[in-house]
Amino acid sequence: MKKVMEPNLQCFIVFTLFGFVLTSFNEHLHNGTSHYSYCVLGAGPAGLQMGFFLSKAKRDYIILERNSGPGSFFNKYPRHRKLISINKIHTGRSNREFNLRHDWNSLLSDRPDLLFRRVSEEFYPPADAFPRYLSMFVKELGLKVKYGVDIGRIRSMPSAAGRSYILTDQHAADYSCSILLVATGLWVPQEVEFEGSDLVEGYESISTNPDDYKDQAVLILGKGNSAFETAQSILGRASRLHMLSSSPVRLAWQTHYVGDLRAVNNELLDTYQLKSLDGLVEAHLEDIVIAKQEESSRRRSKRRAKLYLGLQKYMQSSDERSGSTVSREELPAHYIDNFPLRKPYDRVIRCLGFRFNFSIFHSSACPPHSENAKGRLPGVTAWYEGKNTPGLFLLGTASHSRDYRASAGGFVHGFRYTARAVHRVLEYRYHGNTWPSTRLMTTQLMSWILKRVGEASGPYQMFEMLGDVILLHGSHCEYVEEFLLQALPQFSSLSGHQVSNHGLIVVVMQYGKKKIDFLGHGRAETDWKRAWKSNFLHPVLYYYDSLPTEQDMRMRPHGWPLPRPKAIHHMVEDFLTEWDAPLSHIQPLRRFLEHCVQTDLRAFSAETCFRSALTHRKAPLFCQQGYLNQHYGQRRRCVNEAGQVPAEKVTAGTSLGANPSLPNYLAPAGASVSSGLKLDL
Repeated sequence: MKKVMEPNLQCFIVFTLFGFVLTSFNEHLHNGTSHYSYCVLGAGPAGLQMGFFLSKAKRDYIILERNSGPGSFFNKYPRHRKLISINKIHTGRSNREFNLRHDWNSLLSDRPDLLFRRVSEEFYPPADAFPRYLSMFVKELGLKVKYGVDIGRIRSMPSAAGRSYILTDQHAADYSCSILLVATGLWVPQEVEFEGSDLVEGYESISTNPDDYKDQAVLILGKGNSAFETAQSILGRASRLHMLSSSPVRLAWQTHYVGDLRAVNNELLDTYQLKSLDGLVEAHLEDIVIAKQEESSRRRSKRRAKLYLGLQKYMQSSDERSGSTVSREELPAHYIDNFPLRKPYDRVIRCLGFRFNFSIFHSSACPPHSENAKGRLPGVTAWYEGKNTPGLFLLGTASHSRDYRASAGGFVHGFRYTARAVHRVLEYRYHGNTWPSTRLMTTQLMSWILKRVGEASGPYQMFEMLGDVILLHGSHCEYVEEFLLQALPQFSSLSGHQVSNHGLIVVVMQYGKKKIDFLGHGRAETDWKRAWKSNFLHPVLYYYDSLPTEQDMRMRPHGWPLPRPKAIHHMVEDFLTEWDAPLSHIQPLRRFLEHCVQTDLRAFSAETCFRSALTHRKAPLFCQQGYLNQHYGQRRRCVNEAGQVPAEKVTAGTSLGANPSLPNYLAPAGASVSSGLKLDL
C-alpha cells in the first residue's frame, strides 16, 4: 500500500528549497557576474563623454567609478585649486561650434546649454567647479554610472564573440563586457628612484598653506605645470626657490603644446631672470643624491634637518656611510666651489606628474607601455585600441601616447573629440553604422571647406591628429568629418566609406615646423604666395589619387602628419583665424580644388550660364548642377502638368539635386564667396 507524504513534511521541504534558492540568488547578486556590451571604467570627463555617445546610440553600457561622485581627481588636483584650462565665455560669436574652440572644459552633447559656463565664469576656473559640472552632466543626460565600484583586477577570457573582459571589484563581484573602455586617467604619482628619494615630499601630499614655507629654502624636482604651480603658491614666502629637472623649461606659447608651462604659472621665470634668489637648473634625477650632512653632537638640534643635493659621482659606497647622511667631502661644493646648488634646503618636493595605473591589469588584458612619455602611458593603435588587447580601448588622458607633446589629446578640449572618434569606430565595427558624412555637390565643396576651417572645433583643437576627409566622386563628394589621421590607411575598414578612383582630399590644421622667435618681427606670414611658410595654425589640404598605405605613413617626412601627397595647398595663416579673405584665402583654395577635381568650380550668373550653354560644348559644373538643371527640371514639370509623362517617372535632381539637409546659404553653391573677384569665362 502506497504511503502518502504528510502535509507538514511537504511544507518543510518546500520552504527549505525556497530558502536555498533565495540564498543562492542573493549570493549571485552580491558575488555574481553582471553582463554588459560596454564597460566604461572611470567617471571622469573622458568616461562621461563616452557615456553620452553610448547613451545616445542606445547601447548596453555601464560606467564604473570607484569614488562616490564623478571627476574625483579634481577634488584633490591641482593641489592649489586653479585650473589652467581656458574658459573663454565672451567670444563675440553665437556659433556654438566656434565657441568650443575657446571653451576647454565643456563636454560634447546635444544640449546647447549644458556647458561649463553654468558653474563658473572665471577665465581660469576653480578646480572645485569641475566635479560640479560633471555631476550636472550625468544628472541632466541620465547617464548610467555606478559609484563605489573599485575595480582591482581586469582579465580577458575567450568568448563566443572572440574575447570578453572580466572586471572584479573590492567585493569580488564581476562585471563582464565585450568592449572595455578604460578612462581612468593618470593619477599614480610619477617617481624617480635615486639615493635619498625617501627624504623627498610628494606633490600629492605637501601642505598647500603658503605660511608653512615661510623663510624656507625649497628645491622642487620638475619643471612642469604642477612644479611651477607649487612654486608660484609659495613664491612670496620661501626664502629661496630652485627647480631642477633633466630638460630646460618648455613654454606652451613656444611649443604650442598645452601640457608645457602655461603663462598663468610662470611668475618664477621673472624672479629667476631678474635675479631675485630663485632659479632653474638641469640635471638627470637618476644622478642626484638628497642627503643630510653629518653634524657633530654639539650642533645637533630639534629643528628640521637641512637637506643637501649631491651627485652620485662624488659619493662613497652606501655601505661606508651611515643612513642618509653625507660628509662634507662627498658634496659637490668640495670639488666645485661655485656649484649652483651648494647651499642646503629645508624641503625638497617632487612634482613630476602622474602615470597610468597598470597594476590592475592581468597579463591577459594589459596594454603595453608606450614607447614615448617614458613609458608612463599605455601603447595604443591609431584608433586608440590597446596594442595586443583587441576590444580594449583607452580614452582621455590615458590615450595621450598617440599625440604626446604633439596635440591636445591629453586634455579635455582634445579628448572629447577623440572619444567621439572612438565611438564612431565602435559603431561601424560592432553595429555596421558608417562614419557620419555629408553628401555635397562638387560645386558646394569650397563653401563647405571654408565653413569648416572657419568654425570647426575638433580639427582646431586636435590639430594634426583629426582631419576632414573628402571623398571625390566626380560631380559629387562625401565629406567625412574628424577622422583619425594616423589611421588613414585603414580609412575604409574603420569608417565604412570607400575611396573611388577620383581620389580624396584631407583637410588638416597645422602649425609651421620652423623654429622662430614667436614674439619677434616677421613671425607671421601674410603673403598667400608664401602660405607654405606659415608659422601659426592654418589649414593644409592634401590631395591623394589613392588611399595612402601603412608604408606610406611610416615613410612620411619628419614632422608631417600625413605622407607626401599628389598635391598640397597651404591656406596662409590668418590673424583672426577666419580664412575668408577673397584674394588671400578663397581664390587660391578654388584654384587648388579645380586642380584636384579637374573642373571649373566658379559660380556664375544665370545670364553667363545661358551664354555658356549656347557657345560651349560643355557648360561649367556650377551651371550644370544649378542653372541648367533647374531649367531642365522646370521644363519636365511643365510636360508632367500637360499629362504627356507620368509624374511618378520623373527623377528629381538628375545630376544631384539640392540636399535638403544642407544649410540654406549653400544654395548658391559658392556665389557669395566668389563675388567681388570679377572673374569671367
